[in-house]
Amino acid sequence: MANDKKNIKEKKPKFSPYWIYGIVLAIFLGFQLFSSGSYQDGGTITPSEFFKYAEDNDVEKVEIINRRIAQVYLTKEAQEKEVHKSSKPKTFIPSATKLPNYKFEIGDLQNFENDLKAINKYDILSWDTKENVWGDFLLGILPFILLIGVWIFIMRRMSGGAGGGAGGQIFNIGKSKAKLFDQNTEVKTSFKDVAGLEGAKEEVQEIVDFLKFPEKYTTLGGKIPKGALLVGPPGTGKTLLAKAVAGEAKVPFFSLSGSDFVEMFVGVGASRVRDLFKQAKEKSPSIIFIDEIDAIGRARGKNAMSGSNDERENTLNQLLTEMDGFGTNTNVIVIAATNRADILDKALMRAGRFDRQIFVDLPDVRERKEIFEVHLRPLKKAKNLDLDFLSKQTPGFSGADIANVCNEAALIAARNGKKAVDKQDFLDAVDRIIGGLEKKNKIITPSEKRAVAFHEAGHAVTSWMLEHAAPLVKVTIVPRGRSLGAAWYLPEERLIVRPEQMLDEMCAALGGRAAEKVIFNKISTGALSDLEKVTKQARAMVTVYGLSDKIGNLTYYDSSGQSEYGFSKPYSEQTAELIDKEISAIIEEQYQRALKLLEENKDKLTELAEVLLEKEVIFKDNLEKIFGKRPFEKSNSEEAEKGKITEEEE
Repeated sequence: MANDKKNIKEKKPKFSPYWIYGIVLAIFLGFQLFSSGSYQDGGTITPSEFFKYAEDNDVEKVEIINRRIAQVYLTKEAQEKEVHKSSKPKTFIPSATKLPNYKFEIGDLQNFENDLKAINKYDILSWDTKENVWGDFLLGILPFILLIGVWIFIMRRMSGGAGGGAGGQIFNIGKSKAKLFDQNTEVKTSFKDVAGLEGAKEEVQEIVDFLKFPEKYTTLGGKIPKGALLVGPPGTGKTLLAKAVAGEAKVPFFSLSGSDFVEMFVGVGASRVRDLFKQAKEKSPSIIFIDEIDAIGRARGKNAMSGSNDERENTLNQLLTEMDGFGTNTNVIVIAATNRADILDKALMRAGRFDRQIFVDLPDVRERKEIFEVHLRPLKKAKNLDLDFLSKQTPGFSGADIANVCNEAALIAARNGKKAVDKQDFLDAVDRIIGGLEKKNKIITPSEKRAVAFHEAGHAVTSWMLEHAAPLVKVTIVPRGRSLGAAWYLPEERLIVRPEQMLDEMCAALGGRAAEKVIFNKISTGALSDLEKVTKQARAMVTVYGLSDKIGNLTYYDSSGQSEYGFSKPYSEQTAELIDKEISAIIEEQYQRALKLLEENKDKLTELAEVLLEKEVIFKDNLEKIFGKRPFEKSNSEEAEKGKITEEEE
């Protein structure tokens, strides 16, 4: 019943100022109507008929109105005649004055007067001038009414009023675009919906506790932190954490993006920052969340193309002042998120503005299992689905990637007509996301297919025979995405990498081209992605990690990003030449190593390639049949931390 009453109230028409305009207009029209059309005259006659009536002495008076219209008044005797019975005027409103019986339009007034004189009836002629006051007044003010109406309409559009769009809010352009979430707004996300990220959750939960129970911390002399910066790769859950804070804090929560401060007009960004903090202070204690803060927080003075008086820098300066200046309010907490913390201004990063920098990293195997549990809730999954297996098969995946895997698996299961999502659907979803869509109808000649098979078999053999190479998951020569074939591995999740591990990975990556050389004594363009990967690894060994004996313990890596804006290299031409030679020597050494390894196992390589040509997809079991157990197998406890599935593009 309460809802019905509420709906009835909502359906009642709301008062609008346009009603007043309509009433005033109706009054004007009414006056115009009743002043000009309150009666109907007897009829219209011709001038010749009038002169005939005048000669018969039927006309008492003829009145010339505005020198154009002649109104004819008949005598009482004439009104009784049969010919004039229909000439009596019909009145809607009683009138005290006599009304005309006929009317007609005269041509030339001088000729009309002469004709009356000719029949000796000039004495019945009279003149009158009538003015339609209300009509003339309405016509006079109509242009002004139209101008005022158009002006009001434009002002309402520009100020974002009724019918005003977001793009036309000229007068509100300096206002903040932040969305407010408070007790009247239901935010369903809570910390229970954020799987993994235990360290980040603890930091953010403490901020919520600061706002809920400030006396718990202030009694010991502590101060509420002014800001927290969430830093991490894309898709790791930074914005999700902010949503959870909005759902848990129960205080006003202002959410907006860094790009919301950007506008084409000068001074708008700084104005929006001022307005945002003004609103937040009025509703304090409150939280401001700025997503992708790098849009306005980039280090100042780095843009050489524009002057130092940059609009973005003005916005940043205002933000710095609001976060920690003379007039700041300690009851406003700022939470920001970015995946490019290296380019942020140092003044923005300092303590007192962002007291806490919370690193939201990619989830490990245990956290991936928790994330799978969250995203599998709405799915109809098979009963025997092993979450530990899924979490091991998706190392390096972010929370967004795992959500995508679950969704793709459900779509694949539905496409195949299944009633539940099983293990194979998830494996297919991982393949789909990493490698792309299968292209079984792609036209490949037999010679190309054979070359692809030996290329992928070369990767499989070298990775199987090398101690630190990633263990193989499967090899396929079915085209997928832009690749003609792929070898799928499950490398370890390492925090530090040793030179022998990098060299073994490079040797395994060059195994494809080496196999083509060993079998066909020819090479092809199919090793493009392998060469790109190997070149990057070798360059990193020499110039970044200092793993080259000839270069020594030097690094030319600049973590501050300053080198991106310079045109000079941090080393001499002689050193550049030495670096190039060292990179080439490392790659060539591993290529020769792969050639030697495959020459020694040429028969097994051929056998594996033939199996691959026949089945198109082979797994670890096929290699064990040919090579036996891998001599470098690790224990189950170590396998639990194995990592990222990668592909080698053919």
